[in-house]
Amino acid sequence: MSHVSSHSPHGQAPLHTVQVLGGGSAGSSAHVRSLAAGLAARGVRVTVCAPEEAARVYDFTGAGARHVHVPRSGDPVSVAALRVACADADLVHAHGLHAAVRAVLALTGRPTPLVVTWHRHAHAAGARARVLRLLERRVAKAASVILGASSDLVDRARRRGARDARLAAVALPAPHRAGLPEAVDEEPDRLLHKARAELGAVDRPLVLAVGALQQGRGYDVLLDATRAWRHLDPLPLLVVAGEGPERAALQHRIDTEQLPVRLVGRRDDVPELLAAADLAVLPSSAEPRPVLVQEALHARVPLVAAAVGGVPDLVGDAAELVPHADAQALATAVVRLLADPARRAELRDRGTAQAATWPSEDDTVTQVLSVYDELTQPVPYS
Repeated sequence: MSHVSSHSPHGQAPLHTVQVLGGGSAGSSAHVRSLAAGLAARGVRVTVCAPEEAARVYDFTGAGARHVHVPRSGDPVSVAALRVACADADLVHAHGLHAAVRAVLALTGRPTPLVVTWHRHAHAAGARARVLRLLERRVAKAASVILGASSDLVDRARRRGARDARLAAVALPAPHRAGLPEAVDEEPDRLLHKARAELGAVDRPLVLAVGALQQGRGYDVLLDATRAWRHLDPLPLLVVAGEGPERAALQHRIDTEQLPVRLVGRRDDVPELLAAADLAVLPSSAEPRPVLVQEALHARVPLVAAAVGGVPDLVGDAAELVPHADAQALATAVVRLLADPARRAELRDRGTAQAATWPSEDDTVTQVLSVYDELTQPVPYS
């Protein structure tokens, strides 16, 4: 962490920022917690407006912020609560489109600068796509600065009329990167064997996917791919960690087609599961910087991923990239990697090198704070 004792030049009151979170994906919620901790450590007063359930999981108060419960809903009561919370803010920073729309409404008639981070691509079809474009345009024009987590999100903001759109350094927060508990250093083989035994993969390759079980995440393609490796001996096991509305349909397919797949639900030990895995797979993603991609490369686990969104830029040559929605290509890449220990070792080393090029949490806080300074200090330092 950079040595900045307080962000209060010339004896002024500390800068007060309000961070607004909607429902919040895991990535944006973890980012807000990381940002809150980094800003608070530099003397910034931080209020996080988020639903109670997000506060329970991400402990914003433990990061040094004040938490105000604001439901995800865009109804007048929620907007009024947000307006009150922002009353004495020097700057408001909204994360995601839903949060940004409510922040725009809450700040109507006020000169408070608004920063918006677009963390992921919003998708809609038909009439909803038109509504989505209108909302994006309203946010883009109202925001002082839009930060995009990938270059295509920055381009999208500019197309929607943003006056200032920039690429944001969004780091993987430390808790995800911390990896295994210290005990693993003492007895790694025993603990990894235990993890594999629990999953039913002691004498067979273990392939891991992580993410919400929702449409558009590519799990149908991934299940198709497992059919192509059913002839292998030993038979690889695909373990999917995550929960969501598609679980019942996926489980029905697994049972009906007798696929070598286990759905293990939401897990809080993903670093341990990754350490036990032979490969990680990402069949699709709406996130420009998927958490699984970053965790896999940090953990030195070879990755097979669909070449979508910001994934190719994120991984460089440190993963096997396959065309999106191509089950045969996905299966072929997995089978080839499992049979090639030298290639897996090469990807581990490339992953470590690639991860070293990514922004740190301190880089992220530094960039965001420089944007805040631009917007809140009318007289630049000479």
